[in-house]
Amino acid sequence: MSNDEAPGTDPPRVTVVVATRDRHAELARTLDELARLDPRSAVIVVDNASSDGTSALVRGEYPWARSIRVRDNLGCAARNIGVELAETPYVAFSDDDSWWAPGALERAADVFDAHPSLGLLAASVVVGEEERPDPINALMAESPLPRRAGTPGPEVLGFLACAAVVRRSAFLEVGGFSRLLFFSGEEALLAQDLAAAGWTSCHVADVRAHHHPSAARPPASWRVRLDLRNRLLSAWLRRPVERATRETARLAHAATTDPDARGALADALRRLPGALRQRRRLPGRVEHALRTLETT
Repeated sequence: MSNDEAPGTDPPRVTVVVATRDRHAELARTLDELARLDPRSAVIVVDNASSDGTSALVRGEYPWARSIRVRDNLGCAARNIGVELAETPYVAFSDDDSWWAPGALERAADVFDAHPSLGLLAASVVVGEEERPDPINALMAESPLPRRAGTPGPEVLGFLACAAVVRRSAFLEVGGFSRLLFFSGEEALLAQDLAAAGWTSCHVADVRAHHHPSAARPPASWRVRLDLRNRLLSAWLRRPVERATRETARLAHAATTDPDARGALADALRRLPGALRQRRRLPGRVEHALRTLETT
């Protein structure tokens, strides 16, 4: 029993995994918010090779949270380490600029308990001090995918990682977030892999996460380049050869005039051998669902 767990209380069902890099001030706010949750969930902070004293901050100021520092920046795959270390059946993700609303994690755990085939729960997101609904909420609520009987909400093949809860066993079964992609588009690939393995991913609107986007962000061109690169890599990882070939031709054409596309293509070609080694075609039903989303 941990020092924070009173005798006779139920053990936590959800661990919050927070991946962070060089944002120790924002991480402190996130941990302050998570500390206010009642009951408090277990928290694992994965320090993604920070150079700003993040690990020391967690050890010194938040001893109730477990801190793991990785030597190299793993991007989105740093979250996998936290999931592997978790001892609860469900794992919620927070970024260093996001946290969970009171009662959200208990509600999420109840939904998972009631739906054994649920692999991932995509929460609603409110943004900033004014708590604006993130546009992704409406997109998920209006998902065109057929809703099967017995599911707790609209089925989705995309979500925000900072507002997702996963069944730990399902996440580990499919290998978690892709290290190859590093960052950007990792959520879509994970949702596809869960669906291919027979797990459902659903939006549950009354589970809520807060997101206060950090001002410390890379240049917009960096994100554009990763988006373009990972769209192509994801096609070669999971989609039919014809689709992947079209994506390659589209990016190559854009690269003739667009420097971001040119950089993305060069990065993708360097990573393509790894993508081909990891290639697994999606089942027909999942490919059909993706085409439904793409044509709606």
